[in-house]
Amino acid sequence: PSIDPAIAALIAQMARGNPGWGYQRIQGELLGLGYRVGASTIRRILRRCGVPPVPLRRDHTTWRRFLSAQASTLLACDFFHVDCALTLKRLYVFFVLEVGSRHVHILGVTANPDGPWTAQQARNLLIDLGERAAQFRFLIRDRAGQFTAAFDAVLADAGITACKIPPRSPRANAYADRFVLTARSEVTDRILIFGERHLRQTRGEYARHSNGRRPHRALALQPPRSDRPAVDLTHERIKRRPVLAGLINEYERAA
Repeated sequence: PSIDPAIAALIAQMARGNPGWGYQRIQGELLGLGYRVGASTIRRILRRCGVPPVPLRRDHTTWRRFLSAQASTLLACDFFHVDCALTLKRLYVFFVLEVGSRHVHILGVTANPDGPWTAQQARNLLIDLGERAAQFRFLIRDRAGQFTAAFDAVLADAGITACKIPPRSPRANAYADRFVLTARSEVTDRILIFGERHLRQTRGEYARHSNGRRPHRALALQPPRSDRPAVDLTHERIKRRPVLAGLINEYERAA
């Protein structure tokens, strides 16, 4: 008898989602779900769907699959620049994003992001992470000249491997680029930055908002580390709290 299309789709889904599962492993999983399907039938279904056998599937790990599987152990870093309105200087902001939790560390601001300065920011990152540094294994970075061997060595001493993205492939560092887009659209494109001191104050306040209050779609609309007070439904009045002089607003229930 022909196989139910729903079961065939489930077989293909299992094979694609589990690169190490062979025909009999999938057969056993189906048996646990109440479906009796022969291994040869599974082979035919996967061949029809264009899914290769285990040796080929196991050796072919896409960058998307790598990022998804390693999200909780991944860091991503990048720079973005801001042009100051009064000093007419271009300043560079260096940040590191915890990919799994979307918690951002905005580490420094400088007009000259050279190798020694960037290596010092790596040390500052490890201080910020503290004991949590042991849970991270990889840091994604681009191939800019600021990331020297000293930068990679600081991370390697903490057990974190720096992964360089391919040349001219900014989408390989998509999480960091997405944060840059968010920071620009919510803050730096909507406010004049007067100088370095003003930028430091602005980026600190925005980092607090992003980590403690801003909903993230990847986190089911929750902040990375919420600092919201406990919701008391008996308080009917909603209080607005302006951030960055009203550029962003936060809301909470108030007595």
